[in-house]
Amino acid sequence: MKAVALTRYLPIDDPQSLADVELDTPTATGHDILVRVEAVSVNPVDTKVRSPKPQVEAQPKVLGYDAAGVVEAVGDAVTRFKPGDTVYYAGDITRPGSNAQFQLVDERIAGRKPASLDFAQAAALPLTTITAWELLFDRMPYAIDGGGNGKSLLVIAGAGGVGSIAIQLAKRAGFTVIATASRQDTIDWCKRMGADHVINHREPLGPQLKALGFDTIDAALNLADTDRYWTELGELLAPLGHVGLIVEPRGELRIGDPYKAKSIGIHWEMMFARPRFRTADMGEQGAILDRVADLIDAGTLRGTLSDTLSPINAANLREAHRRLESGTTIGKLVLAGW
Repeated sequence: MKAVALTRYLPIDDPQSLADVELDTPTATGHDILVRVEAVSVNPVDTKVRSPKPQVEAQPKVLGYDAAGVVEAVGDAVTRFKPGDTVYYAGDITRPGSNAQFQLVDERIAGRKPASLDFAQAAALPLTTITAWELLFDRMPYAIDGGGNGKSLLVIAGAGGVGSIAIQLAKRAGFTVIATASRQDTIDWCKRMGADHVINHREPLGPQLKALGFDTIDAALNLADTDRYWTELGELLAPLGHVGLIVEPRGELRIGDPYKAKSIGIHWEMMFARPRFRTADMGEQGAILDRVADLIDAGTLRGTLSDTLSPINAANLREAHRRLESGTTIGKLVLAGW
């Protein structure tokens, strides 16, 4: 089968950073389904895993942590899917990734592809959707049905992949959503995703929130820079508030006052935790994707795809990584077709 892989960890402008290869097609056993991959998307985790380091892989390593495709075969323990079903999923960071024509994935972390979306649109969603859902509704103490009623939520980096779906899920839960963006195109994107207000994350947040009538906020998702906003969020969050984090800090964080004084809940989200550690509830990820497919097909949520490259090959994946590393992408960038 065709695949895109690496053996050395190189800067993205090096032609060998990602290369076209031929690999054996894997065989489905146990809870695994074998998926014929039709589209993939790129996420910051792809660029972080690929980033330069001295390590050398003995065998080609396939990256890719978002995909949509068709079930080709199933293992003997599979009960949720059959050949011919269309699925979407984020996969497992400890296993070969989606940048290949065929991929094995545990059925428990895959979901039914939304019928109203094509493969490219569906591939844009899984990793960011699971991240936002788990952070808001599993880690933080809110519920998708009315859990945000009467509450305010600040989403830092609202036009990014996670921010784009987090805004929508938070609105579905009843929050008043204030997103951050710094360019006209990202401001417009956040508003299309449903943000009630958009403020500039390159300027102090407090005065902008106060101008909108918010002396404090009930909750915040810092999806961009944990260190940069840590002190300011501690001041802005209301007593008994909550902050959700996905980006590892560069240095130590002071988690005492004002966080302690206000009893602010600090919540980390890593969407690969369930499959990586094979937690007893890892099937919740498949359930989340099924629920989101229903919400998409009902028109309650919308896709977050912003651009598509074709076909799936090393040159286009290098271009996708380059764009992502530039820090200027909006929504999700997808590759489709082989």
